Amino acid sequence: MNIRARKLAGALALIALVVIYSLIAMVIGSSILVEANGWQKFLVYAISGLGWVFPAMPLIRWMQRPEK
Repeated sequence: MNIRARKLAGALALIALVVIYSLIAMVIGSSILVEANGWQKFLVYAISGLGWVFPAMPLIRWMQRPEK
Protein backbone atom coordinates (compact mmCIF):
# COMPACT_ATOMS: atom_id res chain seq x y z
CA MET A 1 0.00 0.00 0.00
CA ASN A 2 1.48 3.35 -0.95
CA ILE A 3 1.74 6.22 1.50
CA ARG A 4 -1.17 8.21 0.03
CA ALA A 5 -3.54 5.26 0.38
CA ARG A 6 -2.28 4.58 3.92
CA LYS A 7 -2.88 8.20 4.91
CA LEU A 8 -6.38 8.15 3.45
CA ALA A 9 -7.25 4.87 5.18
CA GLY A 10 -5.67 6.09 8.42
CA ALA A 11 -7.56 9.39 8.34
CA LEU A 12 -10.86 7.58 7.84
CA ALA A 13 -9.98 5.15 10.63
CA LEU A 14 -9.06 8.03 12.96
CA ILE A 15 -12.37 9.75 12.31
CA ALA A 16 -14.24 6.53 13.02
CA LEU A 17 -12.15 5.92 16.16
CA VAL A 18 -12.84 9.38 17.56
CA VAL A 19 -16.58 9.24 16.84
CA ILE A 20 -17.06 5.76 18.29
CA TYR A 21 -14.81 6.43 21.29
CA SER A 22 -16.55 9.70 22.11
CA LEU A 23 -19.99 8.11 21.98
CA ILE A 24 -18.91 5.25 24.23
CA ALA A 25 -17.21 7.64 26.68
CA MET A 26 -20.31 9.84 26.74
CA VAL A 27 -22.65 6.94 27.48
CA ILE A 28 -20.41 5.46 30.15
CA GLY A 29 -19.72 8.83 31.74
CA SER A 30 -23.32 9.95 31.83
CA SER A 31 -24.58 6.63 33.22
CA ILE A 32 -21.91 6.28 35.92
CA LEU A 33 -21.68 9.92 36.98
CA VAL A 34 -25.33 10.63 37.68
CA GLU A 35 -24.74 11.64 41.29
CA ALA A 36 -21.09 12.71 41.12
CA ASN A 37 -19.95 16.21 42.00
CA GLY A 38 -18.31 18.62 39.57
CA TRP A 39 -14.70 17.63 40.26
CA GLN A 40 -15.40 13.93 39.84
CA LYS A 41 -17.11 14.58 36.52
CA PHE A 42 -14.25 16.81 35.42
CA LEU A 43 -11.65 14.15 36.22
CA VAL A 44 -13.54 11.33 34.50
CA TYR A 45 -14.19 13.36 31.36
CA ALA A 46 -10.61 14.68 31.28
CA ILE A 47 -9.16 11.18 31.54
CA SER A 48 -11.59 9.71 29.05
CA GLY A 49 -11.04 12.69 26.75
CA LEU A 50 -7.36 11.83 26.51
CA GLY A 51 -7.95 8.09 26.26
CA TRP A 52 -8.44 8.07 22.48
CA VAL A 53 -4.81 9.07 22.01
CA PHE A 54 -3.43 5.68 23.01
CA PRO A 55 -5.23 3.63 20.33
CA ALA A 56 -4.53 6.38 17.78
CA MET A 57 -0.74 6.36 18.26
CA PRO A 58 -0.08 3.02 16.49
CA LEU A 59 -2.41 4.04 13.69
CA ILE A 60 -0.55 7.31 13.15
CA ARG A 61 2.80 5.47 13.23
CA TRP A 62 1.48 3.10 10.57
CA MET A 63 0.34 6.04 8.44
CA GLN A 64 3.77 7.71 8.63
CA ARG A 65 5.81 4.59 7.91
CA PRO A 66 7.94 5.06 4.78
CA GLU A 67 7.34 2.95 1.70
CA LYS A 68 9.49 -0.11 1.22
